Amino acid sequence: SMASPALLMRVVASAYSVAEKAATIVRNVMAAGDLGIVEKTGANDLQTKADRLVQMSICASLARKFPKVTIIGEEELTTDEVTEDLIEDGHCEEILKKTCPAQYSGIKEEELVIWVDPLDGTKEYTEGLLDHVTVLIGIAYGGKAIAGVINQPYYNYEAGADAVLGRTIWGVLGIGAFGFQLTEAPAGKHIVVTTRSHSSTLVNDCISALNPDSVIRVGGAGNKIIQLIEGKASAYVFASPGCKKWDTCAPEAILHAVGGKITDIHGNSFQYNKEVKHMNSAGVLATLRNYEYYASRIPSNVKQSLVP
Repeated sequence: SMASPALLMRVVASAYSVAEKAATIVRNVMAAGDLGIVEKTGANDLQTKADRLVQMSICASLARKFPKVTIIGEEELTTDEVTEDLIEDGHCEEILKKTCPAQYSGIKEEELVIWVDPLDGTKEYTEGLLDHVTVLIGIAYGGKAIAGVINQPYYNYEAGADAVLGRTIWGVLGIGAFGFQLTEAPAGKHIVVTTRSHSSTLVNDCISALNPDSVIRVGGAGNKIIQLIEGKASAYVFASPGCKKWDTCAPEAILHAVGGKITDIHGNSFQYNKEVKHMNSAGVLATLRNYEYYASRIPSNVKQSLVP
């Protein structure tokens, strides 16, 4: 008889279905028209009914199946009773068919930390820039991002009424990443993707120093990593402390699974153990290829301003 799938593969397979459920909730809240917007720390730090419901759905669904896993979500939620209609019990069969990499096959539940951003790009969501929005579920072991799921609830939303809306991208280190077409940015072109709503002198100085051919400003960390893996941008640069662990965990796992690299502005790896501080205070530098080219051009004043 076949051995039952390793815990990691079961968690990823469940996270895939949980992310699809999350996307349905995101689309339903938008369709109903009442976003229930709350300002957290200011006009660029928003929370909607979708953020709240999605986080409840993801955390409760995964906690029910994997009770000893640590789950850390962006939103501070009251411990409301989670209604059954928010629970997703399914899993993706396709993922369970893949062989778990040997180094992860003995992982126990209590060794995993799941970082959840229920709605990455909330500000863009409230402004109708729907293709910027992602749902992020990152899975960490030994402080490292080893697997991730990114759902884009509105992928294809400009393709007309018959288009299938949404897609789910997933990856595991040692297996690869799936659900998209891996593409490299045009050779010799330096296209930088950066923040849309958190710009600053430092952010702009850093970008100028890279002398890019073009700059793309979009919302959401998940969305920016997708720009890299689909070849629309060659580097993601954010010289600011605004990014958090739940923004980078899932995207990092997917980027690393296809041979890319993400660090802070100093070149330090991100740590994802449960005790770690949530803020990535030294910014973000990520590429699919040619990491060293960009890393070597980060100005020293930018590095001095951003303390890890």
